[in-house]
Parts: sequence; C-alpha cells; structure tokens
Amino acid sequence: MTPNTLINLALKVTGVLGVGQTASAEDTNDSFSILNMMLAQWQRKRWLIWHLVDVSLTSTGAVSYTIGTGADFNVARPDRIEAGFFRQTITAAPNQVDYPMTIISSREEYNRIALKQLSTFPEYCFYDSAYPTGTLYFWPVPQASQFAMHLSLKEQLTQFTSLSQTINLPAEYQEAIMYNLAGRLRPMYQLPPDPTITSLAVSSLACVRGANAQIPTLTMPDEMRLGRPGYNIYSDRGY
Repeated sequence: MTPNTLINLALKVTGVLGVGQTASAEDTNDSFSILNMMLAQWQRKRWLIWHLVDVSLTSTGAVSYTIGTGADFNVARPDRIEAGFFRQTITAAPNQVDYPMTIISSREEYNRIALKQLSTFPEYCFYDSAYPTGTLYFWPVPQASQFAMHLSLKEQLTQFTSLSQTINLPAEYQEAIMYNLAGRLRPMYQLPPDPTITSLAVSSLACVRGANAQIPTLTMPDEMRLGRPGYNIYSDRGY
C-alpha cells in the first residue's frame, strides 16, 4: 500500500472519481498535502500512536539539555514528555536503580523553584517545547556521569515523502487514513459532509485508538493519602 493508492481510494469514496477514472496530478498533489497535514495532527495525539519509545542521555551536570534533531537528545522534537525515569549509573549493571521522574507541566510551576541549580538526586523534569528545538530542565540538577535520564516519547508518525512510498504502519491505520482523508477532501470539492463516510471515519479511528490505549494505574499526591503508607513492588518505594 502506498499514499497514492490511499489517495485514489479516498477520492473514489468521496465520489470525486468514478470507476476507471484517474485523478489529475493537481488533485493528487493537493490530496497528498492534506494527507500529511492530517498525519501531523495525529502525531500529537497519544491514543493514535501505537507505542512509546525510550531515549536516554548521561548527565553532564548541566542545568538544561536540548532535544530535537541534532540536539543533546538527538530525536525529532516532541510536543511533550509522556513519562521518564532517572537511572543511577555509578552502580554496575544489572544492579542500577531507577527513580521515577515527575513531570512539571508548566513554566509557571517550574518558575516557583527557588534554587534551580541545586545538585543532588534528581526528581523532576520540565520540558519547554520551543520550536524547532526544545529544552529540558531537570531538578535537582543530576550530577555529572552519575545518572542516565530516560524519556518516554511518542513514536514518530512520520509524514510521507513521496506518493510511491511504502506505508509502514500497523494494518488498522490504512482504513482510518482512507476514510478520514475522504472526509477532509469533500470540502475541497464543495461537497457536503457524508454521514456514511463520517461514521466509517469515526469507527476506524476508534479501532486505532482502542488498539493503542494504555491506561496507567491512578496515583494520588502524598498529601491526599489517608491511613497507613503503602509499598510499590515495582519501584521498591513507599507511597
């Protein structure tokens, strides 16, 4: 399956193309642009990405690290950090200990930290999602060469580079792309929404969402806990 195949199917579903007809180069190129725009939107939705990838970097003692293509974390710039942990590397494997990373969700919250250059066991991470290169602030500052900072990021749902490119995605994505693209193409031809196309687009996207859903166990802030403290068997920590 290629983008060109899906585009032709989507144009037939919309009614723009009939049996045996071929799309013009202009129609194909416009549809290809809309397809890539749609995938760029999907990339930002956790439930439309089939898994998370782990990236890591050994601490240098710096207050912040860049993330993006060619940066300290040399990966495509993410829109957010899904999760993470710190691994203490001064102990030889396989006895290295991992410490959970707490994500600070806003610049305002990070600004409230009084001593930002405090250097000891790290616990928090704030991600400034600047473009085209983001910046990560870890706090307390991880000491040089003593920790590996591990980040969980969404897998890249990369845009297509050509019409003939082989689509390397889980099989359920093909129908979701076709019907959702068809729904986006109808306004380009001044066609009203089609209930059947809309229903199939929603249904196929729900299939993708259901396959990708990963719901973590609910945790509560310490100050809201009642009764005796508990113990987490996975992290070897009390809560």
